[in-house]
Amino acid sequence: MPEVLKAPLVVEFPFTRSLGPVQSAFLSGLRERVVLGVRTGDGRVLVPPVEYDPVTSEELGELVEVALTGTVTTWAWNHEPRRGQPLDRPFAWVLVRLDGADTALLHALDAPDGPDSVRTGMRVRVRWAEDRSGAVTDIACFEPYEAGQAAAAHAPTVHDGRFADPVTGIVAPARLDYTYAPGRAQSAHLHALAERRVVGERCPSCRKVYVPPRGACPTCGVATSERVEVGPRGTVTTYCIVNIKAKNLDIEVPYVYAHIALDGADLALHGRIGGIPYDQVRMGLRVEPVWPDGGGHPDHYRPTGEPDADYETYKELL
Repeated sequence: MPEVLKAPLVVEFPFTRSLGPVQSAFLSGLRERVVLGVRTGDGRVLVPPVEYDPVTSEELGELVEVALTGTVTTWAWNHEPRRGQPLDRPFAWVLVRLDGADTALLHALDAPDGPDSVRTGMRVRVRWAEDRSGAVTDIACFEPYEAGQAAAAHAPTVHDGRFADPVTGIVAPARLDYTYAPGRAQSAHLHALAERRVVGERCPSCRKVYVPPRGACPTCGVATSERVEVGPRGTVTTYCIVNIKAKNLDIEVPYVYAHIALDGADLALHGRIGGIPYDQVRMGLRVEPVWPDGGGHPDHYRPTGEPDADYETYKELL
């Protein structure tokens, strides 16, 4: 039996957003070592601030400055920090209600004495990052402060929210690291690709051939085991023209991504179309794979030169 594969994978993209007046003031304040909240109609102070009252949905705009000290309301210990987290050593995730606020802020607590030193109700204070740019990471973390002291009374001070060179937008990188194990069926499919073959599996009930195989028929819900070699040629069933260049993808725009029904398969897979101007790609175009050196997923598909397929032969695979 072929080896069941697994591989580390990363999904990563930058998320860019503009800021309204409330969030702009909050992040601009962090850059200047000031923590701002927003006051609701019933007098509560929300930190972090939001633009609309979560209870009444009324627009909010009265900014207030709260203290840099607060109380831990709940916590969880992080034994193994991951890439990009606030600290590179074990720490606690904490919800901190800053003095003068009525809600809690999520951040990291540096607790060098370990989890036994962390507790609900402990007093903490902000530790600022040395370099600040107008982001929540301008708070490097929280640190213990006068353990055992009760929360001091702190009246939030009205703030006009004005800062020189305010932060008007942020780019937040989103990244997910995980290990993918494709399972028995897709492992066999990947092993075949290394030999420049395309292998799917047939459902014993409806007799459809699925590529890539899932190990079970998505229609009938029964396990599949009969392997069927399909293609490698196929038919373009539908497609889109890509006009935005993706980071780390060395392909000139515009280019075409298409759904391709491989001969003998009952499910279309997607692939890039090359070897033809993007504006000449069409439904019914017959294509074949262009394999990379050493095998693997086709780099792209190119026209075979055959006549276009009749619509009736692929209409069920759109």
